[in-house]
Amino acid sequence: MVTDGQVSELRRWLAAGKSLAASARMASMDKKTARSYRDDGRLPSQRKTTRNYRTRTDPFADVWADVEQQLRGEPRLKAKTLFDDLQRQRPGEFDDSTRRTFERRVANWRAIHGPEKTVFFPQDHHPGRFAASDFTVCNSLGVKIAGAVFKHTLFHCVLTYSNVESVSLCFSESFEALSEGIQNAFWQFGGVPIQHRTDSLSAAVRNHSDGKSLTKRYSALMQHYGCAAQKTNARCANENGDVE
Repeated sequence: MVTDGQVSELRRWLAAGKSLAASARMASMDKKTARSYRDDGRLPSQRKTTRNYRTRTDPFADVWADVEQQLRGEPRLKAKTLFDDLQRQRPGEFDDSTRRTFERRVANWRAIHGPEKTVFFPQDHHPGRFAASDFTVCNSLGVKIAGAVFKHTLFHCVLTYSNVESVSLCFSESFEALSEGIQNAFWQFGGVPIQHRTDSLSAAVRNHSDGKSLTKRYSALMQHYGCAAQKTNARCANENGDVE
């Protein structure tokens, strides 16, 4: 296939006084093709036309209304399940070679008519800029010491670019545990990130206030280290995804 670059090169050689045959060789194309582009002022990309018609009969035209009704009733139905059902209902009518066509059509329907999906924007991480933290209650692990269940919680902090981590043992999600965990992490990291994000835990966020502002003690801790404090929105764990 001839590219726009080849045609541009052909025309440069022709403009320089080279013969058609020589210009075609230097542009790596057949002489007849070169003559065609010499006489036509368009580039290959400008010759292309958009096809707005089907090249073959739609094999699912007669059944698509029923398929669409099933999808509206249960949008979670898989395309393969629907296709297998069509093959059972109409033996010999839908060959396995048409399955991918059917799957693409179902995917297109879901994209246009299916249930709305949550939109996630990719997070752009930079070295030393951002740290995220969270508490993990570990009681369900059933850890025992001397036969007694050891109920405990872990404070987990991670630099989101390098994934360098710090973990501190604690026994509640108190401000003291948060403060100790953050400071331990900063010492282990060997520095302070520009920003630190946590979820809406009560030790850091005044959840009952209208603006859900940060608590005074947490704000003071962040100001002491010169670190900008951030919080995630409620029920949006993806915003703290790296540590989650």
